[in-house]
Amino acid sequence: MSERLQSFRDLSVYAKALELQKAIFEISKKFPKQETYALTDQIRRSARSIGANIAEAWQKRRYPLHFVSKLSDSDGEQAETQHWIQTAFDCDYLSDETCFRMLEACREIGRMLGGMMDKPETFSRRFAK
Repeated sequence: MSERLQSFRDLSVYAKALELQKAIFEISKKFPKQETYALTDQIRRSARSIGANIAEAWQKRRYPLHFVSKLSDSDGEQAETQHWIQTAFDCDYLSDETCFRMLEACREIGRMLGGMMDKPETFSRRFAK
């Protein structure tokens, strides 16, 4: 991590979470009306929570255990999002290609979060005494 990160907005994992969130919002507009308060709501909430938890983690980076805990919450949300993507696919609301692309985005976000959780000191170093 050679560049100086000023905000959670500078994290590439946050940018990827936002991209996924936008893609899910757009694709879920096409879900059937009867899914509005079920699948559509659930998949949007979990996708939005990925980035929100990354933002919260950034604010907790001074405390490595809290930082990792919030990143773990974000990872849990990406796993939940995978579940809802699979559910949408199983209901024939997503094409093979869209499902694959979205699941791969989730897995990439998960790998990135895992790397951050493995080395929290990389992000909290500036607070060390």
